[in-house]
Amino acid sequence: MRKIYLAILLFAFCFSGMARQAPKSTITRTIFAYGGNYNRQFMRYVIALTKKKDPKICFLPTAMGDNANYIIAWYAACEELPMRPYVQRTYVASYTDKKTFEENLLSMDAIVVGGGNTLNMMAIWKAQGIDTVLRKAYNKGIILAGGSAGSLCWFQGGTTDSRPKDLSIVQGLGFIQTSHCPHYHSEPLRKPLYFENILKGRLSPGYAIDDLAGIVFEDEKYVRSVAVDEKSNTYYVSVINGKVDEKLLPVGEILK
Repeated sequence: MRKIYLAILLFAFCFSGMARQAPKSTITRTIFAYGGNYNRQFMRYVIALTKKKDPKICFLPTAMGDNANYIIAWYAACEELPMRPYVQRTYVASYTDKKTFEENLLSMDAIVVGGGNTLNMMAIWKAQGIDTVLRKAYNKGIILAGGSAGSLCWFQGGTTDSRPKDLSIVQGLGFIQTSHCPHYHSEPLRKPLYFENILKGRLSPGYAIDDLAGIVFEDEKYVRSVAVDEKSNTYYVSVINGKVDEKLLPVGEILK
């Protein structure tokens, strides 16, 4: 009996030691959100974030209804860049598309979401289960990026022009647990409405981004701000002592 007891203790000790020495996950969940439409500088930065040679990067044009001209513009923007461009349409048919959304998207190194109607895009994603696939991609370490609707989708929510007449609030995927405001300085109504919604508690504090600037998040935490020029910035907007506080986030790199 004593030998059995000692064997159990030895096994427990060895097991606990192995548990303590178990390596932590090396997967980093990364989101690159920029304020406006994609451009070659942003695309080069997405390529760099993948840390891979000739990465596979997929474009999701859902918010523009898979518009053919928008897709052509994507391929044109990717010309001569060290990457392999793909497009995942959502207006598809079973007899022409033989792979699932999950099979396609989870095979990529990065996914870039285009601008357009955020509200319609979110509805289509949920109907097709793409929201769940994007969560899997995020947890797998696939780089997620986008601007306008393509940045708003990663946050809890923000204001959108997806409905007639007035800007309204839309809910995002919530990968980043704050609100977000794209087109911060290029569209005059965005900033005052963002302030009002945060001050009145309709939106949580969050990140505002000019069209030619962007923010990198790693594991849901702010890491750095980048911009295409010295006039573009990123901000954190919150409420302090009952007043809106706009904090300028220093740009660490001007993208070439």
